[in-house]
Amino acid sequence: MSSPHPAATAHGHQATILLLSGAAFFGGAALRICDSLLPRLAADFGRTPGQAGQVIISFSVAYGLMQLLFGPLGDRYGKARMVWLATVGCALGALVSALAPGFDALVALRCVWGMAAAGVIPLAMAWIGDAVPYEQRQATLAQLLTGRLGGMVAGQLTGGLFAETEAGWRGAFLTLAAGYCVVALLLGLRLRRMDAAPPSAGSGASFPVQLLSVLRTRWARVVLLAVLAEGMLVLGPMAYLPAYLHLRHGFSLAAASALVALYAVGGLVYSVSARRIVPALGERRMVALGGGIMGAGFAALWLSPLGWTAGPVTLAVGFGTYLLHNTLQTHATQMVPASRGTAVAVFAFCLFTGQAIGVSLAGLALLGWLAARPAFYTGLGVAPNLGAPNDALALLLFMLALPPFTFFVAPLMANLSRRDEFQADAYACAQASGADLANALLKLQEDNAATLTPDPVYVRFYYSHPPTSERLAALPLPAA
Repeated sequence: MSSPHPAATAHGHQATILLLSGAAFFGGAALRICDSLLPRLAADFGRTPGQAGQVIISFSVAYGLMQLLFGPLGDRYGKARMVWLATVGCALGALVSALAPGFDALVALRCVWGMAAAGVIPLAMAWIGDAVPYEQRQATLAQLLTGRLGGMVAGQLTGGLFAETEAGWRGAFLTLAAGYCVVALLLGLRLRRMDAAPPSAGSGASFPVQLLSVLRTRWARVVLLAVLAEGMLVLGPMAYLPAYLHLRHGFSLAAASALVALYAVGGLVYSVSARRIVPALGERRMVALGGGIMGAGFAALWLSPLGWTAGPVTLAVGFGTYLLHNTLQTHATQMVPASRGTAVAVFAFCLFTGQAIGVSLAGLALLGWLAARPAFYTGLGVAPNLGAPNDALALLLFMLALPPFTFFVAPLMANLSRRDEFQADAYACAQASGADLANALLKLQEDNAATLTPDPVYVRFYYSHPPTSERLAALPLPAA
């Protein structure tokens, strides 16, 4: 869609922006609604809370990876139209998830739901980049941010309410499905009144070509590296903040989580005041102030001996984060205007990837801090040696306690481990007998009492090697 005159922008597109914010609201709710539902899901399906966490992980992984696909589709077929299709997909995903007959089916359906949800935020941002002049864009993106953050808070609260009712998680998902349906209906009606958006200048190119056009742009590389660093240094460590507050200040996990939730409140404070903040500060001072607030906030969380300071500090960090992040988002919509959908999708993917890396790096830092604290050992039922280093013991305990925090990256790491196994088997068959390899694989299967037909979702999360049946099927047949 061509850029309108600035004077007409706010009025002419306000209805569409409101509907896009509504889609973002329910997308944020979908991300967080299962947090409070985990105990109920575990009880309903006879699983541990860690196993029940798969319903969160499957959604998040699909959400992160599928953003790259929606960007080129938006450039080619229209960004608002693809947001509408993604919203319809979310409505269907929420509905069928509510009707899931079993746990494995629910995990798979949440994955499909996450795939659809991936198209909402990046393409809504890209549409705003097309439709709103640059000088108005940051304040407009803040409206989208308000919807998203409000949805995340509402999702956590709604999940907690439904967890204690007879309707349970099914009722929570049906509520989201109804909300998605309303937004999809209104957005569909709105699209009929809008002029058809012309395709982006680069929409006819393939995804690799569009991706290269983004990566070859110097300013785009700067913005992408900045958001990658943001994910690593800010969002990644935030995953461990409740555990840190619990261990250092003795907060209950519920209280620590409530304090960390103030981070989103800080983001909301920014989003509702963005129209006054942006012209008053300007982008350079917003970036500098946001970075300064975040740095000072994390330093205060580390150095302050007073636990109660975590609340206002976390709120301030949330405010500072979005001073910086919303500025980066605004530039993301302007990095490569000819392939704006693809550019914003790559931006969102870099944020997701940075967060995953940050979780891992923060885990190493947390290990170093925990290793020096006797409460870490005694809390896990082990008495440390107070007169000598406990490095090996700390590492062992940390590895035992870490899986619940890193569960969401399990499928990525397992896939990296599996991907070259078929080539390794082919090489082994070229050097020796394929029949011997097949017999060895079957013997391992027998010794481990393992099934030849494992659940495919379980395989994606836990298997470091392809299932034996797939490896056997890929082996070259012996000569007649």
